[in-house]
Amino acid sequence: MASPTDLRHPTFADRLIAGFDRSLKTLIPNSNTPQVDNPGKGKPTGELSDTEKKHVAGLMRINHTGEVCAQGLYQGQALTAQLPNVREAMDAAADEEIDHLVWCEQRLAELNARPSLLNPVFYGMSFALGAIAGKLGDKYSLGFVAATEEQVCKHLTDHLGQLPASDEKSKAILTQMLEDEGKHATHALNAGGQDFPQGIKDGMSAVSKVMTKTTYRI
Repeated sequence: MASPTDLRHPTFADRLIAGFDRSLKTLIPNSNTPQVDNPGKGKPTGELSDTEKKHVAGLMRINHTGEVCAQGLYQGQALTAQLPNVREAMDAAADEEIDHLVWCEQRLAELNARPSLLNPVFYGMSFALGAIAGKLGDKYSLGFVAATEEQVCKHLTDHLGQLPASDEKSKAILTQMLEDEGKHATHALNAGGQDFPQGIKDGMSAVSKVMTKTTYRI
């Protein structure tokens, strides 16, 4: 029988199994239940043309993949984080990002569109980067979160400017996501994260552009 101590402190193998379960739920649509209702619920979309629907679907596909990447990043970092409180913070952040993941899935379904076929690739890359960041040390791991969320906020701001004026549903979703992601970046820095130099952020921006250009259509 496991001791109370064992129950309070999961082993690395326990975290690995839990992470595998999370990864499956991340990559299989409709596998998660949001903790917060979709902010776009009940909002009007207006009469969108076929071209507008296709464009909105492409934007939401990018944002959905971004949330898949966030899950990979947080799960990889939680696996290798050195301090228990940092692991718990990563798990909590991943739980919050689940809401965003589901909201994007729901909007894609409403637009008769699918998530990106490249999600498993980007998830794997993000998980590996998160695990490496966690190994480098918690301040770098948290700093990587902050820098990543900064890139996400830039994408969301840009996408909000591209949405059709009548699509209040998508606007409500992206606006709430932008607010949440900004908080995650601030919390990561306040928790002791390293503020990365601009050169590293520029490199991350270049990589993120590859993701956005491919997942818009694929």
